[in-house]
Amino acid sequence: MNTFNSPIMEESNLTQYLPIAIMFVVATGFIGTTMIATHALGPKRKTKIKLESFESGIEPRGNARIPFNIKYFLVAILFVLFDVEVIFMYPWAVNFRELGLAGFMEMVLFIATLLIGFFYIIKKGALNWEE
Repeated sequence: MNTFNSPIMEESNLTQYLPIAIMFVVATGFIGTTMIATHALGPKRKTKIKLESFESGIEPRGNARIPFNIKYFLVAILFVLFDVEVIFMYPWAVNFRELGLAGFMEMVLFIATLLIGFFYIIKKGALNWEE
């Protein structure tokens, strides 16, 4: 009989996860108990000053819903996009010798694709602030 597919082997694999399940239940119970206890036992002095918005010691003024330039969002998205792309280069650099010429050519293609996208962004003026 194949020992890899036996019910005994499957049961022992599931019991390996029992400590993780217990830890998850205990952690969730602790969080729930703490939140309920602090809400039930904590002070309930609601004053106008305590209910006011607070941001780094600066008094709020004006409307928080004022529109601002979409360029901020665009630059943030582009930063995340290119930052994530660079993350894919680390495993390649670690395994550079094992990947050989095929791995090198694939990375050249990957970087060329990134550069095409970068030059497209520059051509469209996505990074120009004056408009």
